[in-house]
Amino acid sequence: MIAACDSIDSTNTHRNKAVYLEAVGGSSIINRKSAGPRDTVSYWDEGTASGPATIKISLKKQKAKFYRGGTLIGVSQISSGKEGFRTPIGSYEIIQKKVTHASNLYGMWKTADGTIINDDVDVRQNPSPPPGAYFEGAPMPYFMRITNTGVGMHQGYLPGFAASHGCIRMPYWIVRHFFHNASIGTPVIIED
Repeated sequence: MIAACDSIDSTNTHRNKAVYLEAVGGSSIINRKSAGPRDTVSYWDEGTASGPATIKISLKKQKAKFYRGGTLIGVSQISSGKEGFRTPIGSYEIIQKKVTHASNLYGMWKTADGTIINDDVDVRQNPSPPPGAYFEGAPMPYFMRITNTGVGMHQGYLPGFAASHGCIRMPYWIVRHFFHNASIGTPVIIED
């Protein structure tokens, strides 16, 4: 199961000077059949845009848009919160940025030798690992926190629909652009 937010991107193509990105997910070995659908919407093209950054997210369209001074410069396919873990609608701002981040709620139980015993652990439901095991949080690279309850944008698996525990997952190549071009305080508007 690929609940743990790791993903790999490949195949960059160029069209009209904009970089279109393919989002695939999975472990360090790409398996096309389980990688999720091909991303045909994500791109980044700064051109000469300048001014303050703003991020707008549409849960209905499963897209995030990055604006610089009111000019659209990037679009990312996303995977937002699934039923029961809906991504909150509203106006936020980035309150934390961390290149390497891991969830303290969701992850896996592993043994000392690295064997995974359970790859879908919610510590609120299963607070204690079995004897001899430990909890390892799901990786959330390029994390941009927008709420004090842990919701943020980060690299993750994109199955083509809302599937996260509330965070906004993005493909590797595009999330890096969002991360490096957003600052603490960048407005993030989430709409249905």
